[in-house]
Amino acid sequence: MSLTHRDVATVGIGGPVGSGKTSLLTALVPELREQGLDVGVIANDILTQEDADVLRERFAGVVPEDLVAGVETGACPHTGIREDPSMNLQQIDSFLAEHPELDLVLVESGGDNLAATFNPELADYSLYVISVAEGEDIPRKRGPGVVDCDLLVVNKTDLAPHVGVDLNVMERDANGVRDGPVVFTNCKDETNIDEVLTHVRDGVLFA
Repeated sequence: MSLTHRDVATVGIGGPVGSGKTSLLTALVPELREQGLDVGVIANDILTQEDADVLRERFAGVVPEDLVAGVETGACPHTGIREDPSMNLQQIDSFLAEHPELDLVLVESGGDNLAATFNPELADYSLYVISVAEGEDIPRKRGPGVVDCDLLVVNKTDLAPHVGVDLNVMERDANGVRDGPVVFTNCKDETNIDEVLTHVRDGVLFA
């Protein structure tokens, strides 16, 4: 029987441009590999392979080059993760054809607070990444990205003093609009990356 996308766990990582999705991936993937997991990575973009090229460079020697791929959606990237995930699903199948031992595929896509939600056919578990630099009020605006994801990641906490953001307020508001967990991270020094890893492993690999 041929392998399909249903034969591998999938994690969606969404969030606005500049929120730190690529930095989060850069921190997560080597740790997942260190834990013995075979990982594939897909970066969604509109017309280029730029994000995938960046990740291939960062993961050189860590992830085989053919397990880092770019999907060019031809439209707002969220269309490829929400309305019609077929291109991403085909890419996962392509990974599995060459790497049937694959344990996990991470699918990254930009998109605003209303759009970057993942079709359940594509992602078994989803993270939504926001930056404190976007403003203290982002959680209480209750966008689907913030409310519906399995794990909300509030990133770039080191910038809070410089942009007038009270992290306690963001935490209170995020917990007020969500039933699921919230993790505050700083990818530069990998603050709380281990906590994100625990949620991902528990949520998708050991669920």
